[in-house]
Amino acid sequence: MTALQEKALKIVDLLEVAYPDAECSLVHNEKKPYELLMSTRLSAQCTDARVNIVTKDLFQRFPSIDAFAEADLTELEEIVRPCGFYKMKARDLKNMAIMLRDTYHYQLPDTIEELTKLPGVGRKTANLIVGDIFGKPSVVCDTHCIRITNLLGLSKGKDPLKVEMQLREILPLERSGAFCHRLVIHGRAVCVANRPRCTECVLNGCCDHSQALSSADNPS
Repeated sequence: MTALQEKALKIVDLLEVAYPDAECSLVHNEKKPYELLMSTRLSAQCTDARVNIVTKDLFQRFPSIDAFAEADLTELEEIVRPCGFYKMKARDLKNMAIMLRDTYHYQLPDTIEELTKLPGVGRKTANLIVGDIFGKPSVVCDTHCIRITNLLGLSKGKDPLKVEMQLREILPLERSGAFCHRLVIHGRAVCVANRPRCTECVLNGCCDHSQALSSADNPS
């Protein structure tokens, strides 16, 4: 195990203790895994809280893949309008449902390669689905993950794919999905963008950013 892998494992352990019950905050019916896929698409440039409000009505109005595939696009647009970029998102949901019906025979694909063939689905969404729905190793590189792992010194750069590949090299992959969920919670509660509360952070002893600040405040 390399030094960076040891550091990553320590961080995973600390976050697990701090946030033992971490899970995706998007509400969905576990018997309808496509709902999580659609919710994640709606969450782009939108808060999970707002998406959960919208999908409560959305999934009642369109209770199946068939219902989405046959939906009136104008009606679908109006329902998802509060999530922003509603025309594009509504079109993606409808086309996603058509493809799930016609190409995948109502079954959600279980690989990143197949999931990213669906309209509006990138690697971030695909990783979430393979991790949360299928229990496979996943690294969800959202803004929280990229920002915080950069600060910690686990990754470099802002490119989601590059950061994902860097993290796959050092994280214990059987725990990486939960780790990414915990980063979201930590990013909202403590390591807040532009104003991280380093003195309160459980990771400050192994964070490059926190240690750099400490050295600057206490020069030798």
